[in-house]
Amino acid sequence: MRRALLLAILFVLSLAACQSAQPTPAGGLPTVLAVETFLADITQNVAGDRLQVSALVPLGLDPHAFEPTPQDVAKISRSQVLVINGGGFEEWLGKVLENAGGQRLVIEASAGVARRSPQPGEPPFDEAGGDPHFWLDPNNVIQYVENIRDGLSQADPAGAEVYARNADAYIAQLKDLDAWIRQQVEQVPAGRRLMVTNHESFGYFADRYGFTLLGAIIPSVSTSASPSAQQLAGLARRIEETGAPALFLETGSNPQLAEQLAAETGAKVVTGLYTHSVTPPDGPAPTYIEMMRYNVKAIVEALK
Repeated sequence: MRRALLLAILFVLSLAACQSAQPTPAGGLPTVLAVETFLADITQNVAGDRLQVSALVPLGLDPHAFEPTPQDVAKISRSQVLVINGGGFEEWLGKVLENAGGQRLVIEASAGVARRSPQPGEPPFDEAGGDPHFWLDPNNVIQYVENIRDGLSQADPAGAEVYARNADAYIAQLKDLDAWIRQQVEQVPAGRRLMVTNHESFGYFADRYGFTLLGAIIPSVSTSASPSAQQLAGLARRIEETGAPALFLETGSNPQLAEQLAAETGAKVVTGLYTHSVTPPDGPAPTYIEMMRYNVKAIVEALK
């Protein structure tokens, strides 16, 4: 009922926003909006100084829990380019786009990225669409960059050379990041590359860098699900049987269940990983690359 009422309000307010929106901003360059903050940073690296990219979801907010306000719908209405992660990550977006009005190019950053399947020993995905956290492997972000480059060039053909040049430079940084992560992970003995996470988000990272996912406290790719007592008991057994050293929680996660598991198994709780949002400029992870570096340092330190 609450959801239906919210959508009705959004529809009415967004129509008014569309009527007042200008088709293009001053200077004729498109207005670019990215849904998540890490995606806005990636897009800004491709756009460079030619375009200003803003993020829809506020810093520090879990996109899984995001519910757009009328002001958010108005932002979408005014955008000429909307960059989304895709892959089913923005579950709320379809209805909002139906009601937002206006015309825009939607760039699905993850288009063409191969979905992972659960590895041997991992539980099956609860969601039919699988895991949409592609960006936690920086090699997948190379595909993001290419899709964003092509989309911005379509929206602004005069800037195509700028976007191509910026994309090439950023892809080089992503390749350097991948090499750095591999070097850091080598500090962790293969038998200790065991990960228990708050929810199922680190699959692509684990596949790329040789980690084994023992399970997740919330056995879902969404943080909105809840574990059963049976699922928690099974996870505790796996932690005890393997001697997994740590439980990894993302920023904003409720640590209560993790602390309970830690008390039962002897594993330590590592909090504050940045997976869905970058930090403000003065924080430890103000960019996508810094976000990945921060997480890798925390993971390696806990396991080595």
